[in-house]
Amino acid sequence: MKKIAKQSLMVVIAAAMGLGASIANADGHMGKDRVYVIDGRGEVAKSGAGLCWRTGFWTPAAAANDPAGCACDKDLLPKETCEPKKPMAAKPMGKPASAKVTLAADALFDFDKAVLRPEGKAKLDDLVGKSKSLNLEVIIAVGHTDRFGSDAYNQKLSEKRAAAVKTYLVSKGIEANKVYTEGKGEKQPVTGDKCKGNKKTKALIECLQADRRVDIEIIGTQK
Repeated sequence: MKKIAKQSLMVVIAAAMGLGASIANADGHMGKDRVYVIDGRGEVAKSGAGLCWRTGFWTPAAAANDPAGCACDKDLLPKETCEPKKPMAAKPMGKPASAKVTLAADALFDFDKAVLRPEGKAKLDDLVGKSKSLNLEVIIAVGHTDRFGSDAYNQKLSEKRAAAVKTYLVSKGIEANKVYTEGKGEKQPVTGDKCKGNKKTKALIECLQADRRVDIEIIGTQK
């Protein structure tokens, strides 16, 4: 993912909201493990709805290491992270497992759509099967679009695609609080500059197919 400039974006957003927040780099007072926007008082900046502002480096795993992680995103973190551990006999630990899967639009969605196709459901069924071999911690689904359409439209479309994946996974037995979704709009294309032009020709739409995708990461430990 393009992490460059995400911090700058969060600073602009925070300033526009009048939060007076400031983000320090890894050499500043914030520390490399902070993944929430810190205001001038050294506290986590929050929206009017009371939600914590995240930096571009936020992930469930990183939030677990942030001092404010449990207060801001307790439902997305492993239960043991935010609750006192009970004394118990030592048990052999499973091997950490993380698998990242990219599901392309030709399998999941039709062009400009966020409704799962039968082929997409089949691929997600396979993913659910694989998750059963893990002590599942979290599934991260990140939606993307190609460059056709406005930034605002593509942002909403990418979020709808990620949400459609979550809805289907939950319908197959995955706990809702273990599926984190996010939309990146058209900001993270993988086609680079190989697809020339801006006219919606069939050839260009097919060339941009790889940009219309959902990246899914499964995190857990082997049983």
